[in-house]
Formats: sequence, structure tokens, C-alpha cells
Amino acid sequence: MNMKTMDSIKTSNAAPREKLMEDLRLVVADAEELLHATANQTGKRAAAALALIQENLQVVKESMVAAETAVIERTRQAAKVTDQYVHDNAWNWH
Repeated sequence: MNMKTMDSIKTSNAAPREKLMEDLRLVVADAEELLHATANQTGKRAAAALALIQENLQVVKESMVAAETAVIERTRQAAKVTDQYVHDNAWNWH
């Protein structure tokens, strides 16, 4: 495996991870908003906050599934590249 391939694998892992972290931050912020809204009042504001949390939670779940799929695929690619490298650069044990 050359350095360019390794750098490409590292870079391709960073984007989904950053997106997932941003989605999780958004869910936490929405949950905090819900807590503040329900502490002082109920009704429209609490219902709106709850709807927003549910929507963002769905986005996070979808992002997690996509991230998991991407990680599995990248792991397979890395294994193939590593296997090819090992076969192309077999060590002599003599």
C-alpha cells in the first residue's frame, strides 16, 4: 500500500465522521432546547421542540447507518489493498 492510498483512506474516513459528529451536536442542542421549553411551559413551543428533536434524531440514525456502511466498505477496500501489497511484495525468508 503506498502513501497516497493510505492518505486517501484516512481522508475518506474523516468526512462521514465529521458529519456524524455535527448531527449528534445538533441533536444534543435540540434536546437542551426541549428541556428548557418544557421546564417553563407546555404547548406549542414544547411540541415544536419535540418535533425538531425527532426529525434530527432520524437524520442521525440515517447518518449512523450510512457511516457504518461506509466504514465496512473502506475496511474491505483496505483489506484488499493490503492483501495485494503483501502478494506483490512477498518477503524472502531464506
